[in-house]
Amino acid sequence: MTNNTAFIGLDTHKETIAVAIAEDNRNGEVRYYGQIANEPAAVLKLVKKLAGKYGKLFFCYEAGPCGYGLQRQIAGLGHDCVVIAPSHTPTKKGVRIKNDCRDALELARLHRAGDLTTIWVPDEAHEAMRDLVRARITAMEMVKKYRQHLQGFLLRHGRIYPGKTHWTKTHVKWIRELKFDQPAHHILIEENLAAIRDSRDRLARLEQQIMNLLPSWSLAPIVQAFQAMRGISHISAVILVSEIGDFNRFPHPRQLVSYLGLSPSEHSSGNRVIRGPITKAGSKHARRVLIEGAWAYRLPARVGKTLASRQNGLAKDVLEIAWKAQVRLCQRFRSMGGRRKNQNVVTTAVAREMACFMWAIARTVSLPVQAVRAS
Repeated sequence: MTNNTAFIGLDTHKETIAVAIAEDNRNGEVRYYGQIANEPAAVLKLVKKLAGKYGKLFFCYEAGPCGYGLQRQIAGLGHDCVVIAPSHTPTKKGVRIKNDCRDALELARLHRAGDLTTIWVPDEAHEAMRDLVRARITAMEMVKKYRQHLQGFLLRHGRIYPGKTHWTKTHVKWIRELKFDQPAHHILIEENLAAIRDSRDRLARLEQQIMNLLPSWSLAPIVQAFQAMRGISHISAVILVSEIGDFNRFPHPRQLVSYLGLSPSEHSSGNRVIRGPITKAGSKHARRVLIEGAWAYRLPARVGKTLASRQNGLAKDVLEIAWKAQVRLCQRFRSMGGRRKNQNVVTTAVAREMACFMWAIARTVSLPVQAVRAS
């Protein structure tokens, strides 16, 4: 074994991994190693072979559907392995040829140069909770999809509900009592109502399982603390924590805002400063929860019965931050609304500041030792 350092780029696919090696220093050789099977045994053989030739190994591959198993295996063998954000990988505009070999070579070269942006890799427990939360989000979206499909059908046939609130027992009864000339239309209505019912039942089961598993989750204290914020319910707090993960990786709240895609885009040159809509980078689920929660600040600052019950038993520091946030954000909502700002712009601005206050709350919460080590 030598003291040389090697940077290994891995272009991963379902069945294969293309491997390229960039040796240390700027003029070091960059070569294509070959292709191996995407199996733990093949990866172990590759790592052992390279470890016998180089002193230090630095692996990298792009995030994708193959998940974090490869990273965990290589890291478990004692070597550095990072997962790269594909959207931040530098590309050359003039290049029109792309294949696995070129992708692996480019990854190795850029990793050696330090030009790649790494992502945070959750531990297995956190990833499992995030998968469960996303399954719940999918169930919620299916309920919405079936409802929209049925409402669109009724609108096409001129059947408009005279009441104010949809999807109550009265609304469903009204739908069932509608008369159509074609029997197929009645079958369509019953099938959609059954799909809505099944999706709601699945949604309720998933939410119950999330609540059952939450006490054993290492980040449960942050979930509880986030509920001190107005507009953040229990499920909303779980979604935010599962999507964001370790808040300590953001030294400043501006970095969290940028990660959530709530920062304004910019295309400035010279003396011209042009800022556009938000970037919408990062997790769309976390961003949606914050945007929805921001609407709660359109009303005057107060602690109602529901919010008081959620805040019961929380630390004084958390409650002080939450109240400071409520006073400021309610005033900001009224101020921007008074200047006739677009409502979407107002709620986005409030959501951006909500994220900053939640960053402050997360930094005050003491986590169990295993959670600190995992982060």
